[in-house]
Amino acid sequence: MSRNPNSAERQPSYPVVVTLAAGAIFLSILDTTVANLAVTDLHSSFPGSSVTDLTWVISLYAIVFAAFLAPAGRLADVLGRRRLYIAGMGLFTFASMLCAVAPALPALLVARGLQALGAAAMIPASLAVLLADVDPRRRGAAIGLWSAAASAAAAAGPSLGGILIDAAGWRSVFLVNVPLGLALLAGIRAVRAPAHPEQGLPDPLGTLLLTAGTGLLVLGVTQGREWHWDDPRTLGSLIAGLVLSAWALLRARRHPRPALQTRLWRSRPFALANLVSLFFGAALYAWLLIGALFLVDVWHYPWISAGLSMTPGALLSAAVAAMVGRSLSRSRPHLVVFCGALTLVAAGLWLGLTLSSQPALWSMWIPVGLLAGAGIGAVSTGVSSVAALSVEPADFAGATGLNLAVRQIGGALGIAALAAILPVATSSDPAPYRHVVFFTCATAAVAGLLGLGFARRRGHPAPHTTVRTTAPTPAAGTAGTVGTVGGKEARP
Repeated sequence: MSRNPNSAERQPSYPVVVTLAAGAIFLSILDTTVANLAVTDLHSSFPGSSVTDLTWVISLYAIVFAAFLAPAGRLADVLGRRRLYIAGMGLFTFASMLCAVAPALPALLVARGLQALGAAAMIPASLAVLLADVDPRRRGAAIGLWSAAASAAAAAGPSLGGILIDAAGWRSVFLVNVPLGLALLAGIRAVRAPAHPEQGLPDPLGTLLLTAGTGLLVLGVTQGREWHWDDPRTLGSLIAGLVLSAWALLRARRHPRPALQTRLWRSRPFALANLVSLFFGAALYAWLLIGALFLVDVWHYPWISAGLSMTPGALLSAAVAAMVGRSLSRSRPHLVVFCGALTLVAAGLWLGLTLSSQPALWSMWIPVGLLAGAGIGAVSTGVSSVAALSVEPADFAGATGLNLAVRQIGGALGIAALAAILPVATSSDPAPYRHVVFFTCATAAVAGLLGLGFARRRGHPAPHTTVRTTAPTPAAGTAGTVGTVGGKEARP
């Protein structure tokens, strides 16, 4: 439905819209890492479960979240941004309560899967709120804050999780979502609910294929060490995962309502941004989890100390992400991504080469955390900006959702690789942790090298569009009206 400039309907204020959008993505991304420090505490509640089984509390969220991010963008066209926001936030809040009261590990895993479904719906809904309800002149700054909230949540999760676990146990990391979710649900009433054309749901079979394919790939990587890499179960999981994932991608290319918007990959910068996100996600989530486990298992830090020791890096990551989002030189995003990845590699090498069983909080851990936080903030916002600027404005939500989906898949594989590298039993030997750190260095280095491809080739100006706010057009993967495309020649 076209927006009537003479309508007396009151538009929500800028702070309200930004708070709703940033709050949704913050909660969604926060829960990918906030449970990292809960693994040991979970083991005390479920002593019959192995460490590998318990890591599925983290991996399952990442898998389901990644699999449904892109289809959720399509749902926005059917339900509308406000309805999708309410549905996603409501499911996320309810599932968080189920997680907090779960009596056994299977019940917790089911609740985590539902929680991830709600989180996946919240991402495109929150972005659509920004696109449709923020003045175009302030849209760039709002999107920068939205991206910074995601970066800050990923880095702040372990810190917040450590504090909550130490104060009230692992159930508190899920219970804290409930009042925050209810507050955001109350605030969404300020956003108007325009009519939307009814369309068919995203391809359900394609969504199932993608979910099953990703799950089998992670299962094979996670269980490879325990089952052995030449075991038929490991090989069968990996092969079946690859086949089902390929089937899902091929089906998406031909289906009228695909689960994934594969046409966006025709843009070279966007395709490259997805590759960078895949490797960056693997490095990011493995890095965050290994740091938490090392502090508790090797240096024997209490939960509160482990959480607080990771806070400086988280705060710097948020600051760098916000700064990059406001002042990123769009003609040189390759330098932002490469330098950010190089900073993360340097932090990893420093940590890996000096890691020992003797605590060195101020001489090594805090400086390494600050260095890594700066790199994480730069890469995260830089890649998101490239993914957005490489497509038309109408595809911004779909492109961002797909890019985040690829990052989450990379994160799930990174956590699975960590589970495969670490011993099944808790160990105070720093050597296995050092191997995981070097894994993060390798994946971050690949992400940085791929990021150099963002440099514009001579004679190929960066794609860009200007947006008029007169007549809205429905967007694939968005739930709101973002305006019609104006010119394409203006440089970013």
